[in-house]
Amino acid sequence: MSRIGERFQQLVANGRKGFIPFVTAGDPDLETSLSILLKLADRGADVIELGVPFSDPMADGPTIQRSSQRALRNGVILGDVLDLARKFRALKDTPLVLFSYLNPLLSYGFERLARDGAAAGVDGILITDAVDEEAAEFSRLLEVSGLDLISLIAPTTSDERLERIANNSRGFLYAVSRAGVTGAQQDVSSGAATLVERARKFTDLPIAVGFGISTAAQISNVWSFADAAVVGSAIVKVIEDSSNGDPVAAVETFVSGLVPQFAKSNT
Repeated sequence: MSRIGERFQQLVANGRKGFIPFVTAGDPDLETSLSILLKLADRGADVIELGVPFSDPMADGPTIQRSSQRALRNGVILGDVLDLARKFRALKDTPLVLFSYLNPLLSYGFERLARDGAAAGVDGILITDAVDEEAAEFSRLLEVSGLDLISLIAPTTSDERLERIANNSRGFLYAVSRAGVTGAQQDVSSGAATLVERARKFTDLPIAVGFGISTAAQISNVWSFADAAVVGSAIVKVIEDSSNGDPVAAVETFVSGLVPQFAKSNT
């Protein structure tokens, strides 16, 4: 069982739900990214998603698009992301998932990525634009190296495809709360709960809900029907807004407000 599976088992044993933050590697720079990852682990993150910078992140809204652009201007490539993962893993055991599009992964070489990712301490890879036969093949390649393929499901996904996606996935399923791109929203779509209920017919994997989760109230809502909440754009925006100050402290303050029980248990 991967670190991801073990962490979700621990959550169940402790009677609580998971918190999964997302950050883009190399935004504002690699050194600060490492400090942010370490702080998120200290503040109780159950799994951390580490975004691989990409020039055309079509599933992401303006906030994460800008973060990718900043990282790419810094010259950050996939090898740098793996090195960042390696440095993090030397200090923390929090499960780490690479969040990426196919292009940079294929350019690196998928079998090579599976080997290097495992060696760097990565636990899973979420590929936003891998579907069906591609996903099945990638899942097999990753499994050889002990990595989980994390797959996206959406309210528009048919039951037939939900079953296929679930069969190819490990670790957890990432349920997109609504159709569209990433970005903070006022409310969690009612379709998210329906999607999670539908998906549970086809899998026993934990299900995390993301896209638009940015407040403590929204996290609490997600926890009422799913196993974990993913917060991405809101954290990336905090990093962007504090780039001339102290992004690490700003992220710590923001996350402590989202999940105050973690702030209390880790101070």
